[in-house]
Amino acid sequence: MFGRLLNILNDPAPALDPLASDERELALAALLVRLARSDGNYDDEEKVRIDRVLAARNGLSTREATELRHHAEEVEVGAPDTVRFTRALKDKVAYEDRTGVIEALWDVALADGVRDVHEETLIRLASKLLGVNDVDSALARQRVEARRT
Repeated sequence: MFGRLLNILNDPAPALDPLASDERELALAALLVRLARSDGNYDDEEKVRIDRVLAARNGLSTREATELRHHAEEVEVGAPDTVRFTRALKDKVAYEDRTGVIEALWDVALADGVRDVHEETLIRLASKLLGVNDVDSALARQRVEARRT
């Protein structure tokens, strides 16, 4: 599964076939890992948050979510730059799901209660590249913040 995903992400002209559900979630998980690593501090708190997001989105057990994150860490290392990575997702994922991706990114970014400039920059870039407008991105952040209070 992640071999095919890496091929899709590294293809300069990817086909427009939709990603399979498991590939889509692996791609999202890899983007969450990239976000968590963007500030140079990929800690246990962020890993736990990624696991929780993945478990909630997919109905996974903690063990299954952790296993998915481990695969995502491998994909993230082998994936091209964020621009191509995110554009590949845009071409393969419906708009509604892309706003869910932005919400998941905010959930991980706010895991430590701090709005880090590196993480915010990556989310803004991902929003733009995913074609998610500023209003929907802001609403995604607000939903995450509301759940955290």
